[in-house]
Amino acid sequence: MRCVDTTQLLRGVLDAAVLAVVGAEDGYGYDVLRRLRAGGLTEVGDASVYGTLRRLYAAGALTSYVVPSEEGPHRKYYGITPAGRAQLETQTKDWGTFADTVTALLETGARP
Repeated sequence: MRCVDTTQLLRGVLDAAVLAVVGAEDGYGYDVLRRLRAGGLTEVGDASVYGTLRRLYAAGALTSYVVPSEEGPHRKYYGITPAGRAQLETQTKDWGTFADTVTALLETGARP
């Protein structure tokens, strides 16, 4: 039995996860989704990833370009911008601090 709804946890870290995946290598929507799932975020939804890509692009964290495809419609690829790299760095540090804090609380029960 699962005690934690991972979709709630994903909401807080999806921006960082998408930036990390695109920061490692440019990708189109389904490719980013596939890499997130292969990385262990198996419950991440299609709409969440596509919405995050659009939002990060609108915020200037991602750039985009179109690549023709012989197997179907053209694909819109996303790449990370310098602002996106700075955001990823900040979110990575924030996540590390947060995870350490929660881990300590879980291990000690917040004993003084």
